[in-house]
Amino acid sequence: MSDPTEGNGTAGPADAGAGERRVRVVLVDDHRMFRTGVQAEIGQTTETGVEVVGEAADVDQAVTVITATRPEVVLLDVHLPGGGGVEVLRRCAPLMADAERPVRFLALSVSDAAEDVIGVIRGGARGYVTKTITGSDLIDSVFRVQEGDAVFSPRLAGFVLDAFASTDAPPVDEDLDRLTQREREVLRLIARGYAYKEIAKQLYISVKTVESHVSAVLRKLQLSNRHELTRWATARRLV
Repeated sequence: MSDPTEGNGTAGPADAGAGERRVRVVLVDDHRMFRTGVQAEIGQTTETGVEVVGEAADVDQAVTVITATRPEVVLLDVHLPGGGGVEVLRRCAPLMADAERPVRFLALSVSDAAEDVIGVIRGGARGYVTKTITGSDLIDSVFRVQEGDAVFSPRLAGFVLDAFASTDAPPVDEDLDRLTQREREVLRLIARGYAYKEIAKQLYISVKTVESHVSAVLRKLQLSNRHELTRWATARRLV
């Protein structure tokens, strides 16, 4: 995910963090285990230069913690209880607009769907990376966002360029709008051929919860099985 022109010397992002660069970060994700993992990966301040000053699991907590701590960068999940990452961005707009101490947002999500990427970028996020990113690349991305850069993987950057190059608003898909954000995530993974156990692992939920989401998706879309679901998702280019 990191810029190939950066970090090619003998010192990596973690080495550069010690005593040279510092950034205060808030982690916003509704999965405690994931937040713990990110904290362990990037939050060793003396080695990485990243200081995790707060965590939040839903929209209200996020706004409260971000307002209280005024971090330089927020790692923001797209799908959160209470309205999602876009709602956090909306409520934190004055903090992003602060000329002297701007709070910048970097989306960190399991989703690589174009609509999710475009939604948070329109909301004011400075970049979007998926949870497959390595710890060293995530550290590098955080510092780049702190400095005002925009950070994307090439594939996700393409979504943004396409969206902002067009003056036409994307068409409304009433069927897709019936689904919750989590149901859309499960839908895409099912359509890509993932097994229930694999989906559960990726989304940090139980297999039973995956089954419940699949049942809800089939019911709402009036489909009979995962093969019909896959065809439906493929026809809408959601895969």
